[in-house]
Amino acid sequence: MKKIPIAFFLTILFSSCDKGFDEMNINPIALTAVEPAFQLNTAIVASAPGYGNLSYETTIVKQMITPFSGQGSAANFNQDNRGVSSGNWTTYYGNIIRELTDVIAQTKDNPARSNLYNMTRIWKAYSFMILTDTYGDIPYTQAGKSYLEGIVKPVYDTQESVYTDILTELDAASAGLDATKAKVASDVLYDGDVVKWKRLGYSILLRAAMRLSKVNPTKAAEYVAKAVAGGVMQSNADNAIIRHTASFTNPVGSQLNGGQSAFFYLDEEFVSFLQKTNDPRLASIAVRYVGATSGAQQVESRANRTPAVQIGAPQGYDNTTISKAVTASKLASLWDYSQLDKTRMAALTAPSFLVTYAQTQLLLAEAAVRKWTTGNAATFYANGIRAHMQQLAGYGASTAVAESAISTYIDANPLAAGKELEQINTQYWVASFLIGPEAWANFRRSGFPVLTPNPYPGSDLKTEGFIRRLTYTDAELNVNKTNVQQAISRQGANLLDTRIWWDKK
Repeated sequence: MKKIPIAFFLTILFSSCDKGFDEMNINPIALTAVEPAFQLNTAIVASAPGYGNLSYETTIVKQMITPFSGQGSAANFNQDNRGVSSGNWTTYYGNIIRELTDVIAQTKDNPARSNLYNMTRIWKAYSFMILTDTYGDIPYTQAGKSYLEGIVKPVYDTQESVYTDILTELDAASAGLDATKAKVASDVLYDGDVVKWKRLGYSILLRAAMRLSKVNPTKAAEYVAKAVAGGVMQSNADNAIIRHTASFTNPVGSQLNGGQSAFFYLDEEFVSFLQKTNDPRLASIAVRYVGATSGAQQVESRANRTPAVQIGAPQGYDNTTISKAVTASKLASLWDYSQLDKTRMAALTAPSFLVTYAQTQLLLAEAAVRKWTTGNAATFYANGIRAHMQQLAGYGASTAVAESAISTYIDANPLAAGKELEQINTQYWVASFLIGPEAWANFRRSGFPVLTPNPYPGSDLKTEGFIRRLTYTDAELNVNKTNVQQAISRQGANLLDTRIWWDKK
């Protein structure tokens, strides 16, 4: 009986302590919701090409190369390194697609936020293009819905169906942007400028349409016409650029100014092409630390940016076998090869260009050659070259190309009858330098420039000279096995050789 009052007292005590407990444990200044416009910005900034861009895409298309093996072994040896090849998958599905899907869910039924809704649809289409161009069949209709709908094992859509919807989305979202409606302030690309977003949307639509040039030229022509009618980029002022700061550094710059500063070099074939055509862009891109015998000797006192002295590194070697090529080129060591200048185009605060007026003009040039749009192909071609050369000033005054040098180059390299597709797409290769996913995609689609396959003897390639896709991640193969296997059964073996839907011979 004596225990009853004690038990009663304890009950009252703990009941009193529990009163208001939930309220006390809520942080009054913590976020309970995120502004959707900030989520769009997060997704855009995360889209800047990074480490995988160096290890796979830019190396596949022979713009960059590293002779070093180890954890970074990838396209330099034509090897399937899933620790690196999973980069786009992890970045886009783990961050970008998730954010964009959430923004769309929050804004689709809110007329007051229709511009944000349509801007997000455009960037989501752009993001899915990166994913499907990299891997082929991918989760699309069910992607990014684990929180919203509890879908943790999404099905894989065919690349053909993904592109069909991307074209529809870009057309509808671009048309849906309305300058008379509420502006989306402070978006990182255009600060809410609806006209520029509309031009971006239609320029991406043009890009997506041209992907179909081999598999469905009728649909390609249809959507090229829609893009042109809608209004594509008109100048470099319309470029989609991520402007990096000390707080949000350029991912490529972070690699080349960090522990891997001495690992990556300009490819021999890229440097040679620019030299043979007296291309003034080489002076903006390259630096050679003449006589360097180690990474520690790659210092400004050895720096030479003169185009004539640049020597690109050859593919087909690793750091233990490249000495033969080094000797043949009369270099002091492999550290004596030309590099992307980490103080200029690969600086920590260098901008990341994603979709540009130069690329758009070159795509229009090809479309004009194919009779899918009106206009003069030679004019589009010249405009594209000029725009890219002028674009280099965006990295700083030291990379700007003089107008006289631009005119001299264009006059010396006119569009020639019978060689239009090769010339246009070779210039697209140069204009897409450092935009690895796009350079690689257009190389596979067009077949240009004509490049020599990487002859490294340890290649994982069995039937192709170049890597045609990256493989699905080990995580997906383990966690989402049934859906991945269905995709593989449709598309072909999960290998670097397997061609994706639009990549036809």
